Amino acid sequence: MARDIPIGNGQILVAYDTDGLVRDIYYPHVGQENHVGGAVFRVGLWEDSAFEWLPNGWERSVQYLDDTLVTRVLWTHPGKALKMCFNDLVDFHDSLYLRRITVTNLSNRARRLRLFFGFDFSISGNDIGDTAALRLEAGGLLHYKNDRYFLINALLCGRHGFDQFATGNKRRQAFEGTWKDAEDGNLGGNAIAQGSVDSVAALHINVEPEGAEIAWLWISIGKDWNAVQGLNRTVIRRGPARFFQRTHDYWRLWSRKEPFSVEGLPDAVMRLYRRSLLIMRTQIDRNGAIVAANDSDNIQFNRDTYSYVWPRDGALVAHALDLAEYPETSRMFFRFCAGVVEREGYFLHKYTPAGMPASSWHPWVKDARGQLPIQEDETALVIWALWEHYRRFRDIEFISPLYRPLIKNGANFLMNYRDLKTGLPLASYDLWEERQEVLTFTVAAVYGGLMAAAHFVEAFGEHELAGDYRAGAATLREAAIRHLFLPETQCFARGAMFPPDGGAPVLDRTVDASACGVFAFGMLPADDSRVQSTLKHLHAKLWCRTEVGGLARYENDPYFRENTQVPGNPWFVTTLWYAQYLIASARRRADLIPALAILEWTAAHALPSGVLAEQLDPQSGRPLSVSPLTWSHAAFVTAVREYQQQADRLPL
Repeated sequence: MARDIPIGNGQILVAYDTDGLVRDIYYPHVGQENHVGGAVFRVGLWEDSAFEWLPNGWERSVQYLDDTLVTRVLWTHPGKALKMCFNDLVDFHDSLYLRRITVTNLSNRARRLRLFFGFDFSISGNDIGDTAALRLEAGGLLHYKNDRYFLINALLCGRHGFDQFATGNKRRQAFEGTWKDAEDGNLGGNAIAQGSVDSVAALHINVEPEGAEIAWLWISIGKDWNAVQGLNRTVIRRGPARFFQRTHDYWRLWSRKEPFSVEGLPDAVMRLYRRSLLIMRTQIDRNGAIVAANDSDNIQFNRDTYSYVWPRDGALVAHALDLAEYPETSRMFFRFCAGVVEREGYFLHKYTPAGMPASSWHPWVKDARGQLPIQEDETALVIWALWEHYRRFRDIEFISPLYRPLIKNGANFLMNYRDLKTGLPLASYDLWEERQEVLTFTVAAVYGGLMAAAHFVEAFGEHELAGDYRAGAATLREAAIRHLFLPETQCFARGAMFPPDGGAPVLDRTVDASACGVFAFGMLPADDSRVQSTLKHLHAKLWCRTEVGGLARYENDPYFRENTQVPGNPWFVTTLWYAQYLIASARRRADLIPALAILEWTAAHALPSGVLAEQLDPQSGRPLSVSPLTWSHAAFVTAVREYQQQADRLPL
């Protein structure tokens, strides 16, 4: 189930399902330690001796308030003449999750309602040794384990606390969960439970005919009792409305920090542009870790998640943020990279949000010989993105401490990790993490990384070294044209394997959208005939000929594939790469029309909340795999900014 709306502040991330119910809470790092793990925080309603768990027949709209990280989950039930709106947020500064509940009575009779809220925590990713308890001195329910504390409270009609509560056991022996206790409209009041536990609390809300009532619910989050109790007292003293308004205003200010509009771009595209920036921000930890995606449902697919930092994804996200004039955020990522890069100058496969090596399927040993289990494009693209950042902002004092560990060490690794016979990089794993060979995308990324490093060292006065890097990049480009360009199809191969005995290379002729890299990082210009023929070939072979459309990753891509009549499922990233080519190769504004169509296509296939998944079902257009994918939003922001730059410089 897709995560329709994420909210967060760089330390806390809360993600919701398509019904608008909480499914994930991460703390103290975005993407690390999920304290819900795909379980559900239920919402129930009791009236006139009848109980139901939502959504059960309720119509719902799951969106955001415009240009904010404040949700707008609207529940309506015409048969009940009742409407409820949940506006949730994570305070931009404090470790506080806050919900405003507006209940509107659409009938001409008074209503006596009971709203029930179920809290199904599995603290630190498991439900062993949790405690749920009522704390009278706080007026709320506390869930805790070790140094993770969650204090839940509410405010209604000037009175804080809950009207009913219960704690108990869940998913153990005969105990399905304490939430079952709510289904008769009354809670047992058990004050403490330990082990595998959950809790339920209720608010009794009286609503006048054709009137409305507002209630507040919040969770103070911290590492000990004093921290959560202190924050809880502050919310009670100041009032939750003040926290709500300040965070609402902060995100509107953040999303509109740089006035940006493009003549000819539809409102839907501009709305998705601003929404993409906000969603990208929810996936970035305060320490600079840019997490690929946070969707715990993916655990069911492979018993792992996307909640890691891939330096490649992060570099491309940071580049998008720089294009959008958010250098403060991208700087955090580059500092993160400087802290995790290996002494030899390369990056490992991926990292945890806290900056430790993450799980991997790339082996250190192959055919009884040691090897580096790396994706070399990750090292190259961090250097490339860092130069693009510096070229734009000229923040020399920021760059200075990164110069040796990140730029020079990384570039020296790229220079040395090469086959001296071919001039190409040694084999490494591809950006799709499925094969190990000499890849066109990796070659193009390494070219971009070496040229970026040449610019850097020249700026720092090391002219001879700059010449070496440029010569290495030139050799790389000529070798790519000589070994990887296929004259018979006029298209760059996906990659090749070069036998160690010097025999003929084994070319990987699979048509792969990653060949877009040949122009994306400067190895060849977009108007080069070989680039043009490659992109024409990619479009012919990989475009999904369905009503959905979009560009697949490569021929016969099996990942989440069900329809064998298409080359693979359409991905937002690959489709937007093709838009970037159309933008880069345009010579007058009319040439931008096909690229604009792809931007509109992207907006049309986003979820109603504005979330972009990794890929789409080619028949129904429903999201597949993780959602949101940070890279998808970054690719959209990048394409929009490049569209704007071209539109400004091109003649009519």
